[in-house]
Amino acid sequence: MLVYGIFDATGSVAGVLSYMDFPSALITFGGSFSATLASVRLQEFLAGLKSFSLIFRMPTLNTLDMINKIIELSNVARKGGLLSLEEAAADMEEPFLKKGIFLIVDGTDPELVRAIMETELTTTEGRHKNLIGFWDTLGAMGPAWGMIGTLVGLINMLNNLNDADAIGPSMAVALITTLYGSLLANWICIPVSNKLKAANAAEMMQKEIMIEGLLSIQAGENPRVIEEKLKSFIAPRERVNPEPAGGEE
Repeated sequence: MLVYGIFDATGSVAGVLSYMDFPSALITFGGSFSATLASVRLQEFLAGLKSFSLIFRMPTLNTLDMINKIIELSNVARKGGLLSLEEAAADMEEPFLKKGIFLIVDGTDPELVRAIMETELTTTEGRHKNLIGFWDTLGAMGPAWGMIGTLVGLINMLNNLNDADAIGPSMAVALITTLYGSLLANWICIPVSNKLKAANAAEMMQKEIMIEGLLSIQAGENPRVIEEKLKSFIAPRERVNPEPAGGEE
């Protein structure tokens, strides 16, 4: 849309090319990435850059399916005891849920189960927030370095006021850096950050559901009660009733 708008306003490919300026890009993008690198460790900087690919392969998290799975586990435990969960967990792909099941099967104290799983939940969220913080920092640097580039351009323009023909082009180049800074923040960094935040929130909620569900199973609660407890995590419009607990009509 941006390229189309520029092309429509200028009416030519040359008009689009006039928005490209290497010194402006060097100041804005080079300054933003360098300042971000100075803000974090090199390892965190590289991990932040790599996290860009995550927005194209976000896992599909179906909370209702997870609730149904936990209800199935509660029925298994109700019929065959907690030890029967070990066999049910053998083919599971979700490592967090599997870890919790094995803790329960081993007879771990419920408070310790909660503590272990919540610790993993917290550390996972911390890693996610580090990646999100990278894009927030880079997004804040973009407009700032765009303004720095504009000031550099204005200084150069004011130093050459005796050349009236150069004032217009010099002013345009000076403003391009502000454009680049805004694009870096609003076209890339903020959308990436927001998508990572949404994915993190969804994953954390699903893991909280797993914790509450497993602890409820360990406590021997009725599958119906567990179902209603877990459904309270999601919006009312999303609460499509799972299969009846225990297979009862």
